[in-house]
Amino acid sequence: MADATGTGREAFPALFPPGERKVIVPAFTRIRIQAAIARTDPARPDRAVVHLVWAGADRGGTYTDGRLTDLSFTRTPAQNGATAWMPLPLS
Repeated sequence: MADATGTGREAFPALFPPGERKVIVPAFTRIRIQAAIARTDPARPDRAVVHLVWAGADRGGTYTDGRLTDLSFTRTPAQNGATAWMPLPLS
């Protein structure tokens, strides 16, 4: 949602540094995920890529299907010993 609509980008400063890639008018008002898969890199098991296929509805309600987004994450130990996946900056 943050990437496609601009809403909520402040929650992901690593992906959307303040002042960069600002959205004036969102292109999409609603998003639906059509498919998703996440894979780790065998050479770097601390990294994963999430592939999303999604559709976005414009202000008129027409959905544009089959949009693709890849998001990268890195695994970091959390303070309580659990694992957390942190987003990596968009390249």
